Amino acid sequence: MLKDILSISGYSGLFKLVAQSTKSIIVESLETHQKMPVYFSSKVSALEDIAIYTDDEEIPLAQIFEKIYKMENKGKTSVTAKSSNEDIKEYFGDILPDYDKERVYVSDMKKVLNWYNILLSQNMLNFEEQKKAEKKAAEKTEEVKEAKPKATAKKAAAKEETEAKPKKTTAKKTTKKNE
Repeated sequence: MLKDILSISGYSGLFKLVAQSTKSIIVESLETHQKMPVYFSSKVSALEDIAIYTDDEEIPLAQIFEKIYKMENKGKTSVTAKSSNEDIKEYFGDILPDYDKERVYVSDMKKVLNWYNILLSQNMLNFEEQKKAEKKAAEKTEEVKEAKPKATAKKAAAKEETEAKPKKTTAKKTTKKNE
């Protein structure tokens, strides 16, 4: 879901990765659908790699978006990035009560809310499909794990069979020379 969605420092909004070259990447704005090159000197972050600090661990951004999605009943956020700092902190506290208040700034919260609303407007927040895909991937992984012991057992049986067979030896024939 968030794999090819990027945040680029110095640019507002979100971008989708379109192509990659040796000196840059080509991205497309999710809002304006304008394509542009982004050079490797720019700071680019994939949303799937971003997490929010809590007192105990880091929560991936996708889980934060899912919590907002459920809390807002699949709609836009009731608090926007233009709301007061206190309203944003209170809203974020409702979403993630144990967020680290020293390391998560209001500017970070505003970005999360803005990104959520952009992704929602582009119909890119489909958590049901994501869960189905994850479940399918887990099932395939399980099938592979189950298949490996069978293959290993077959290899072991074949090895035992070859070891059990008597080895063929070739005897050299000696011939007597007639004197």
